[in-house]
Amino acid sequence: MLCPKTQPPWEFLLSASRNSLQSYELSRLAHAANLKKEIDALLDQWLEENACAMLARLLIQQRERPAHAPEPVAAKDLFSARGSAVSDNVFANRTAPPHVNHSSA
Repeated sequence: MLCPKTQPPWEFLLSASRNSLQSYELSRLAHAANLKKEIDALLDQWLEENACAMLARLLIQQRERPAHAPEPVAAKDLFSARGSAVSDNVFANRTAPPHVNHSSA
């Protein structure tokens, strides 16, 4: 599906009138817009196919998980036992920078 690189028709472009150059420009922009539409459609299709594959992988892993395995613990339950939220400790190892006064006084 790869298209070979095309060189612009230099002789034509260098000797063309303003109207011919504008026509050439519009045709190239139209071609570029069509390519973008194709890329968008392919990207949507690629995302859909990957989502389906990931769903299948999730179901495979779920079926392979032993029936007696403990249920995963929700993150909120882990932190509620400690009594602090995650955001309380995000910058716990950093020291606060000194306060800088930006007033012109």
